[in-house]
Amino acid sequence: MSDSQAQKPKVVLHWLEKSRSQRILWLLQECKGLDWEVKTYKRQPNMLAPPALKEVHPLGKSPVITVEAPALSKPMVVAESAAICEYLCDHFAPHLVPKRYKEGQEGQVGGETEEWLRYRFYMHYAEGSLMTLLLLTLFMDNLRDGPQVPWFIKPVTKLIVGQIDSFFLKPNHKTHFSFLDSEVASSPNGGQYLCGTELTAADILMSFPLIAGKGKIDRQEYPKLTAYMDRLEGHKGYKESIKKIEEISGEPFKAML
Repeated sequence: MSDSQAQKPKVVLHWLEKSRSQRILWLLQECKGLDWEVKTYKRQPNMLAPPALKEVHPLGKSPVITVEAPALSKPMVVAESAAICEYLCDHFAPHLVPKRYKEGQEGQVGGETEEWLRYRFYMHYAEGSLMTLLLLTLFMDNLRDGPQVPWFIKPVTKLIVGQIDSFFLKPNHKTHFSFLDSEVASSPNGGQYLCGTELTAADILMSFPLIAGKGKIDRQEYPKLTAYMDRLEGHKGYKESIKKIEEISGEPFKAML
């Protein structure tokens, strides 16, 4: 191995099945000048992550990456999806971040481009407002129809979940999906992605909650949004990430929701 190869940064993605870590694999494929590999983990029968992940990060969650580089005396651990995306983009994928300032307005308050403002918003929205809603939806679906619910109390759980669905989940689904449909329709410069004409890390971050929860999104009611989801699923990088993890794990890929 040459000195240049030995000094090259390396990232290990600690990938958990049925988790948000798949989009980090997609992002790694978009990085330049980076060696990386994937270490896989399987969920326990109770669907929790295995204890081995706590040896990587105290929270025992995925995604998490470890980074090796000449400046580090030991591997650095980076957790949380958006933080991982931002770190990798800073060093290896700046092309996935829109230009921040308009010409001649560098560093000025209000001088940011619409593309960058959207990017900054979706880097937080994906894991905040949207993912929180979809996880609550998943929990309610399991409470209503899950095999872990004893048959004799299912009529009660279905009644409770039905009320929550009617008064909270469905109105919030409509609010968020309508908003996203209009955001795709108004993408800067007539673009087909959320932040404009080019794929960004924000699109990759948004891919998991949208694709995993697509059964909740009506194609006729939200045509722009569902077309955007189709573009994400049809993107070369997304398809290659699915193929890659299936080769590594030896199992068909399944989303969480």
